[in-house]
Amino acid sequence: MARREQLRNLAIVAHVDHGKTTLVDAMLAQTGAFGAHEEVIDRVMDSGDLEKEKGITILAKNTAVRRGDTVLNIVDTPGHADFGGEVERALTMVDGVVLLVDAAEGPLPQTRFVLRKALARKLPVILAINKVDRPDARISDVVDEVYELFLDIDASDDQIDFPIVYCAARDGWASLEEGVPGENLEPLFELILEHIPAPSYEENHPLQAWVTNLDSSPYVGRLALCRMVNGTLNKGESVGLSRIDGSIQRVKITEMYLTEALTRVPAESAGPGDLVAIAGIEDILIGETIVALDDPRPMPVIAVDEPALSMTIGINTSPLAGSDGDKLTARVVKARLDAELVGNMSLRVLPTERPDAWEVQARGELQLAILVEQMRREGFELTVGKPQVVTREIDGELHEPVERVTIDVPDEYLGAVTQLLATRKGRMENMVNHGTGWIRLDHVVPARGLIGFRTEFLTETRGTGVLNHTFEGMEPWFGELRTRRTGSLVADRKGPVTAYALIGLQERAQMLVGPTTEVYTGMIVGENSRSEDMDVNVCKEKQLTNHRAAAADQTVKLTPPKVLSLEQALEFIADDECVEVTPTHVRLRKLDMDPIVRARQAKARKNARLAEAKA
Repeated sequence: MARREQLRNLAIVAHVDHGKTTLVDAMLAQTGAFGAHEEVIDRVMDSGDLEKEKGITILAKNTAVRRGDTVLNIVDTPGHADFGGEVERALTMVDGVVLLVDAAEGPLPQTRFVLRKALARKLPVILAINKVDRPDARISDVVDEVYELFLDIDASDDQIDFPIVYCAARDGWASLEEGVPGENLEPLFELILEHIPAPSYEENHPLQAWVTNLDSSPYVGRLALCRMVNGTLNKGESVGLSRIDGSIQRVKITEMYLTEALTRVPAESAGPGDLVAIAGIEDILIGETIVALDDPRPMPVIAVDEPALSMTIGINTSPLAGSDGDKLTARVVKARLDAELVGNMSLRVLPTERPDAWEVQARGELQLAILVEQMRREGFELTVGKPQVVTREIDGELHEPVERVTIDVPDEYLGAVTQLLATRKGRMENMVNHGTGWIRLDHVVPARGLIGFRTEFLTETRGTGVLNHTFEGMEPWFGELRTRRTGSLVADRKGPVTAYALIGLQERAQMLVGPTTEVYTGMIVGENSRSEDMDVNVCKEKQLTNHRAAAADQTVKLTPPKVLSLEQALEFIADDECVEVTPTHVRLRKLDMDPIVRARQAKARKNARLAEAKA
């Protein structure tokens, strides 16, 4: 196999918030990617609005830096487990990975996930211990934990023999010696050149370019991001497109771009190992292959893990529909969901019994919430159901997805958190006391037990606990789970909320609406302190009479309402509730807004439970 020694392709992988994007910033700055007149922006690779707001990477992106005569193509990947499909796709583009691990937190669930995928593709690994300047850094312990992780996922002897570099990405330095600060990232660059192999290819092999990602340009339309595997691709050339179904279509490359720093520059040709963007093929899809017309040899279709959660997304059917957004019909909602499937391999969209609603399957709640948030910002009005787990039948037995959960909490909250997990059928795998007042818990929990868990967890730990989880596998059905202990306050009529009505309700419930908010019959206006639902009148006005009372005009302070974000709303709702999402509002309501029908359904459920108890 021949190699292109002036090229290196690598991905930076890690758990969320361990510093991947910050490290890429420092690498760009130290290789002269920014001009003297340019303003250097923090986390420059997180270009999306939601990425900036949430402080996480959602889409895998690549950049290129030059070190001497060698070009380093660097792929920045998401660290959140819900966007694992992006990681799997990114690993098909590279020849090695830099595994970044926080010097204090150590390897977490997503670290295990990305490492398992990298080792399965037999990619060499460089371990970078980041944030070594943290006062609570425990560098040697974290290195030992990474070795244990390699052994736990059955790494080979060659894979375990990885080099280690110690970094402070925020300050832009790396060192090969523990406890010795460096001056710049030169040691990291040297390790990359030494341990990440140059792209290999077969000489005289026909063209193969693997489509690994999609993008769009306002000037040239859809762009396909390809990893050149073999052969040479030229601008203006007619080539074959090997479809997922095996057919070959004749296409022409109208434009071609290579990446330099943060910009794409026009190119005339690309060779083996290049990460190239091509235009001219409007209906190209991820996983397809650009091949030679006279000798087509397609690459295998990229496979990603199956979804674990599903959620129903449909048009807005509430009485206030059409008051905010301008995209309301089933046709435009379905077209938007189909467009999302083109660039997101880990999503599935399935029909339901209703023609105006679809079941959307994904990796986790955050991935679903990000999709809905993007749609609401585009002007859509939606009705979103409660997330449900995707079950499978294996050997005639019903199985459900389970998640590996890692929790860091102060030791005084250990009992409360253990009890929370026990009620959700969690199984403890490990518990470590670091001796710093914090305890780490490792559990395996049914995925449906984690729906709504984060809010309760933060409440019990007074906001101090840290929760991380990732998909572990499928296990037999765990039985019934009761995850929410409180009921809902439901508005029994339409109108504006009054302060007078809230005064009498706020002592018994946590309100979700404030005075003057417009409500309708069936809308959820608060969280009941008891487990059952309660219909209430939040539009009641004070009657004006000529009689004077002693307490007529006393001042009562209203408790501010609890404002739920979209993610919190999806966690909060029960099975018979849904979320109404518009560009300016997130409202909660019952699926069936008629109180008489709901009362009849509640009575039927109660009778069924009594009959089951007697049996």
